[in-house]
Amino acid sequence: VEDESVRSVHLLKVNSDDAALFCTDKHHRKLAICSIICGLSCIGVKALIYSVKAEMSNDPVAVQKFSQKARKFSIISIVTWVFILASFPLLMGLISYLLTLLD
Repeated sequence: VEDESVRSVHLLKVNSDDAALFCTDKHHRKLAICSIICGLSCIGVKALIYSVKAEMSNDPVAVQKFSQKARKFSIISIVTWVFILASFPLLMGLISYLLTLLD
């Protein structure tokens, strides 16, 4: 019985460590990849480029600057895509309303 509880505690610890590793991505590489998939891909690619530049740079100031730009472009990509998806039904409703006014 003790072996099962020790195993389950160990599994919980491993899973929480994996989640913590995802959140502490130093160069925001995973966020940039998510922004390519779940956002506007052209802005997401720019974020991925800055993430790679941050990883390849040796200057700590440049690393910080490139990481911040990668995070900024990733967030912009996702927010812009959500805004476009949310505005599409509103625009369709507005067009429908305007067409009924013409009749």
